[in-house]
This record gives sequence, structure tokens and C-alpha cells, in this order.
Amino acid sequence: MDGNTWLHFSHGAIPQAAVVAGHDSDGDTIFIGRAFYCNDMLPAKIIPNKGKAYVAYANQEVELENYEVLSGLNYEWLPAENGEVPPGAVKVGQNVDGETLYAGRGYHAGSLTVGKVHPSHGCLYIPYDSEEVKIFAYEVLSRRMEAR
Repeated sequence: MDGNTWLHFSHGAIPQAAVVAGHDSDGDTIFIGRAFYCNDMLPAKIIPNKGKAYVAYANQEVELENYEVLSGLNYEWLPAENGEVPPGAVKVGQNVDGETLYAGRGYHAGSLTVGKVHPSHGCLYIPYDSEEVKIFAYEVLSRRMEAR
């Protein structure tokens, strides 16, 4: 158990303590999630007002109705770039080859949007406006280290 709480939801529903990730261009709140697609467990952006989760896959934005939502406290967003992730980065999923994928967020077209940090590709991919957008400077979802 990695200490992260992922809860199954669908059609825009989220738990009370869902982790906020950013905002869409129209101001809708985006939450952090993950979803299974084509044998990959992918970081996802969940937009309750739109009733869906979105993942970046093969140069496209894919809409999904079933997903998991991250719930809890003590998360933070730390800066990174070019596929790197900071210490404490949350392992959100993996691709079919077994490579770990992390949740990242970046600014694009007036949004602060969640996507997947794909270390071997050297970037963050965000699902946006039916496309997969590459961002090279971004923030990574990380777990705050407990004070000892």
C-alpha cells in the first residue's frame, strides 16, 4: 500500500476530499484521477461539471466515464521539467511496458490542466481540446514529507 487513496467513481461524481488539480479554460475545477485505457493506467483530469474524466493517449484526448479519484491531504505540486519528477512524486499509473507514470499539471490556453508525466518521453502530456499537448516545464503531484 502506497498510502494514497484512490476511489472508484463515474459520470463526474467525486468524493468529498478529492484532490484539486487546477481549472479548465472555462473556469471549471479539475480534480486528479486515473483511469484504465488500452492496458495503461493513466493519470486523468476529472471535471465534475462535464461528467467525465479525460486522459492523454496516442496524440488524442480520450473521454472516459469510469475512473478513480485521488482523495486525501498532504499533497503538493512541485516544479520539474523534461520528464523529470521530484522526490516524493506520487506514482499514479503505468504504461503497458511497465514504465511508471506520474500526474503533472501545466498551463495551456488559459487552463491549468492535469496530464501524465512520461519520463522516457521527456515531457508532460495533457489532454486538451481533443488533442494530446506536450509541455516541458510543469508541476508534479507529490506527497508532502511528514515532519519528524
